[in-house]
Amino acid sequence: MAVNQVREKMPDMVLLDVMMPEMDGFETLRMIRELSSVPVIMLTVRSSEDDRVRGLDLGADDYVTKPFSPRELVSRVRAVLRRLQIVSPTEAALIKIDDYLSLDTNTAEAIVGGERVKLRPTEFRLLRHLIENAGWTVPHSTLLSRVWGYEYKDEISYLRLYVNYLRKKIEPDPAHPRYLLTERGMGYRFVNFREKATRDTG
Repeated sequence: MAVNQVREKMPDMVLLDVMMPEMDGFETLRMIRELSSVPVIMLTVRSSEDDRVRGLDLGADDYVTKPFSPRELVSRVRAVLRRLQIVSPTEAALIKIDDYLSLDTNTAEAIVGGERVKLRPTEFRLLRHLIENAGWTVPHSTLLSRVWGYEYKDEISYLRLYVNYLRKKIEPDPAHPRYLLTERGMGYRFVNFREKATRDTG
């Protein structure tokens, strides 16, 4: 069974077919996520957005629809592994947004209302990139290329999904975000907290 293989062999990555006998890939992924954070790419003939969202919600790192070429799959594997690389500690380990929200770049955690919230590697990379460009609207294609890889520059559904994940984790009211703002038809913008800090201390 795939779950036992993950537990015993601790692989670097799992390629998981959705259509399997006895137990489908979604249920297998749910069980894998209970015991491991190993990167998982789901392989399936199902191309509907609902299935893709379901897989990503359960913790898949990517979702590849059949038929695909070996080169495409290798490219996706490399992109996932790049995203999951551990970020080296920096001098500016703690980025304070305001009294409610900070980002710890050493632990890849958000500090929300005094509580530490663990971020997935992709969530962390996305949030960090937006924070580093605070006050600027970052286009969809730029975020996808920088965070996921050039291969994903047209996968806007991935970006929307992860923005929703982040809002649920960092916003006091995800339905009315005050940090991670949508610029319709263009991209996303993180509030310009640096300008506010300058005004407050000026």
